[in-house]
Amino acid sequence: MYGEAMARYLPRVADEELAGKMRTIGAVLIEGPKACGKTATASQVAATVFDMDRDATARASIELNPGYLFDRPTPILFDQWQVAPELWNRVRRAVDDSDRGRGLYLLTGSATPRDDANRHSGAGRVGVLRMRPMSLFESGHSTGEVSLAALFDQEARPGRDSGLTVPDLMRRIVIGGWPDLLGADEAEARGWLGDYLRQIVEVDIPSFVGRRDPRALKRVLASLGRFTAQSPTTRAIAADAGQERGPVAPSTIYSHLDALDRLRLLDDSEAWQPHMRSRTRLRAAATRYFVDPSLGTAALHVGSADLLRDLPGAGYHFEALVVRDLRVYAQALGGRVDAWRDASGAEVDAIISLPDGRWAAVEVKLSPSEVDRAAAGLLRFRERIDIERQGEPSALLVVTSSGAAGRRGDGVHVAPVTALAP
Repeated sequence: MYGEAMARYLPRVADEELAGKMRTIGAVLIEGPKACGKTATASQVAATVFDMDRDATARASIELNPGYLFDRPTPILFDQWQVAPELWNRVRRAVDDSDRGRGLYLLTGSATPRDDANRHSGAGRVGVLRMRPMSLFESGHSTGEVSLAALFDQEARPGRDSGLTVPDLMRRIVIGGWPDLLGADEAEARGWLGDYLRQIVEVDIPSFVGRRDPRALKRVLASLGRFTAQSPTTRAIAADAGQERGPVAPSTIYSHLDALDRLRLLDDSEAWQPHMRSRTRLRAAATRYFVDPSLGTAALHVGSADLLRDLPGAGYHFEALVVRDLRVYAQALGGRVDAWRDASGAEVDAIISLPDGRWAAVEVKLSPSEVDRAAAGLLRFRERIDIERQGEPSALLVVTSSGAAGRRGDGVHVAPVTALAP
């Protein structure tokens, strides 16, 4: 079952995004963390594939014999292109020489090379597609009855959850959305994720910051796991990471966060700065998330049973699960996900903004019993926004763990996470 699941390709939300980009630009760079499915997605449409990490002949041909790479049926996929950064300029020039060809080249990579003065901008030639681990809709754990696009069109979307219980959802948090783990049980997933983080600590991060104490790196990852869905300062992360074995310098934290970002393992929500009716001071700190909630629990060495014993703490990891899915769905609409907090402590977990100016506010609550309080908070938040300048929200939404979906009498939508879709 486990091996069969790994061999099967399930459609991704990014498939349609990729097709759209390939219709409009010469090359597409697909970025995302290792093992999120970039290569599998790109391979569905590629006519030629080069694995730049394993193919020494392909790497040597970049300078010695470019025709070996480019005189092939298109689209040509250059997988793990970042191991040969000079390939970037070759692809850019090939697009220029193609007389406005579209969808010719695909580049996939799990890390962003350091800035290189000799690497030219790909603007107008290379489009960028961000991929993440699978949402619950993509992995088959959501009914998809509540479409984010429909909510933005101000449609009421009735439905119900997929039948997953809270213990089931805790297991989905721990297992994560990794395609390799589609058929895995929790024990298998925790072993896989332990190896994944070990590779990050021992190989990937040192490639950016140099050889460092791996124990310090693990403490930083654990600290980020403890601060999931919160807005700590860099100094707070340093202090937390240094509790057991002595202080970690803020400069070290900065370098590690930069490396994790380049590896596409962080997916923070920036602070949304709306037009307010009052002069309320807004907080500008980002809200911390891993790209997948399973990385936070793996860094903390906790499983679903541990989460169930600490439901208040589990709520933060549940929020990370929901925000991951919202990012996948919002990106399909061209949107982004931010967070809102003011100096008094009032907050909204997610603000989804679309390019046309429409926006929606989302609160996340693990327990359905908290929906009334969350809805009241969203309505209070709406009253504080300067609607004349910011515009009315297209939707106010409470996402919870289970139950029915629909629009309440006060206009607030409610949906279990296992009913959401793009």
